[in-house]
Amino acid sequence: MTDDNKDVAAPRPEGVHPQGPGLGGTANKGFPSTEGLTGGNRPVEYSNVEGGPAGEVDPDHAPVVRDERRGMFGVREGQDTSGYGGLQRTVAFPGATPRPYGGWYDEVVDRLAEATGGDLVERVVVHADELTLHVHREDLPVVMRALRDRADLRFEMCMSVSGVHFPQETGAELHVAYHLLSITHGGRRLRVEVTAPDSDPHIPSVVATYPAADWHERETWDMFGVIFDGHPSLTRILMPDDWAGHPQRKDYPLGGIPVEYKGGTVPPPDQRRSYN
Repeated sequence: MTDDNKDVAAPRPEGVHPQGPGLGGTANKGFPSTEGLTGGNRPVEYSNVEGGPAGEVDPDHAPVVRDERRGMFGVREGQDTSGYGGLQRTVAFPGATPRPYGGWYDEVVDRLAEATGGDLVERVVVHADELTLHVHREDLPVVMRALRDRADLRFEMCMSVSGVHFPQETGAELHVAYHLLSITHGGRRLRVEVTAPDSDPHIPSVVATYPAADWHERETWDMFGVIFDGHPSLTRILMPDDWAGHPQRKDYPLGGIPVEYKGGTVPPPDQRRSYN
């Protein structure tokens, strides 16, 4: 008696990732298989799904779903590329990371809790060898001052302030990320992230702690409409002072917007000249 009739799973072709929630599907055939990679070598789609051998996901560390895309843009599962096949893909960001975080990350989180007199960090995410501390907006000034002033933290420099707009994330549509650098501790970097709702887009300014954030906060206000309370002069920095709206929001209209550079304009999409 032989096992000739026994079902044998076909080997996975090169460059094909496992299928499942948050996984990317087929990559370019010429790339080597990514199966078996660990840690920071894993592609981002692997890191968005945490679970045990059976695939179960710990609710406390589950991916954060921020969007759902339909049609052919960004959806690769299946053969239909027309956009009418009902294809959809969930856009998930890495969820909270369980301890130990690894490296110096645990030390920073613990020292920050000591400096602020409590745990003001809502969520800790370690992804792609980067540390992100999610805090409530009202706690931002205290957290930033502690990160700058405490000797065993000493993140002296705020390298940038960036905004993101997630219209589907009800109650937290506006995100602001602060990128900090510690020269004292050999170039350590971390990110602090806060959110605000569209209906109340106020976040405390950090200019009093990091003066270099002045123009960055102005740009984030200009492009996304985040109001930084306490900023010394929150005015437009890229767009004209009388410009209506905030161009990098996802609900900002596309096309047909007058452009005030060299007298040029951008016509609506249906009126643009075709070169085909």
